[in-house]
Amino acid sequence: MFDPVSIGFLRIGWIDVVDVVLVTALFYQIYKLLTGSVALRIFLGFLSVYLVYLVVKAAGMELLTTILGQFMSVGVLAGIILFQQEIRRFLLNIGKATAFERMRMFSWRREPVQQRMSITPFVEAAKSLSAKNTGALIAFQQASDLKFYAESGDLLDASVSKRLLLSIFNKTSPLHDGAVIIAQGRIKAARCILPVSENPDVPAALGLRHRAAIGLSEATDAVVLVVSEETGQISLVQGGEVYRNLSGADLRARLNEFLFDLHAKPGLVKGTAAEVAA
Repeated sequence: MFDPVSIGFLRIGWIDVVDVVLVTALFYQIYKLLTGSVALRIFLGFLSVYLVYLVVKAAGMELLTTILGQFMSVGVLAGIILFQQEIRRFLLNIGKATAFERMRMFSWRREPVQQRMSITPFVEAAKSLSAKNTGALIAFQQASDLKFYAESGDLLDASVSKRLLLSIFNKTSPLHDGAVIIAQGRIKAARCILPVSENPDVPAALGLRHRAAIGLSEATDAVVLVVSEETGQISLVQGGEVYRNLSGADLRARLNEFLFDLHAKPGLVKGTAAEVAA
């Protein structure tokens, strides 16, 4: 450890350096989280008021200091109310990055799902839906529990089959509007409501289904299969990234990789039209 360095009346030690680095990293993450949203302007407004409060307090303006002090005393509570969505997203991102979450991904509960569930019905159903330009949205539960989203729809707890998936997403079916959630190798629920991503960087070409898939993948570690109703393109979404225009072979390889950690064989997806839209 190095001795404190004196710069004029300042004495800087290694603890101070670490403190400044951590605060800088925190503010950078807050900036990334709020960039492109109205919340950024509100945050800058709060910051401006706080800086004015510090200035008038240092200048000895008692009346203005008292008024701004009353405002700042409720600032934390007001900030929680105004930034509740951003705070929730920030905490979810932290939770996804913890070692505990990673340990859950390899827990004993997941192994039986890998052995029981076949991805063939999903691949075949996606190909059939794509050929007919029929939209579909299928979320695969991983370590994060999707019970909250499943309860927003109709609970089924049915065995997975191509015919059942085609029946659910048939345009005349009362269950086609919304997402199907797959958990423990079974169709847990249909017609589920997913959170729509507020990321301003999502391409305008992606519709509401893709935005819902991105929103769920930002909040959880779920893998989401999307079939576009407009173009018939098949996409997979994980961790906020969209893998678009997948063929049947690409889809099978990606599902094996994302769900079961089975990496695609070299050359399996080479030369395809698959692309990543950040």
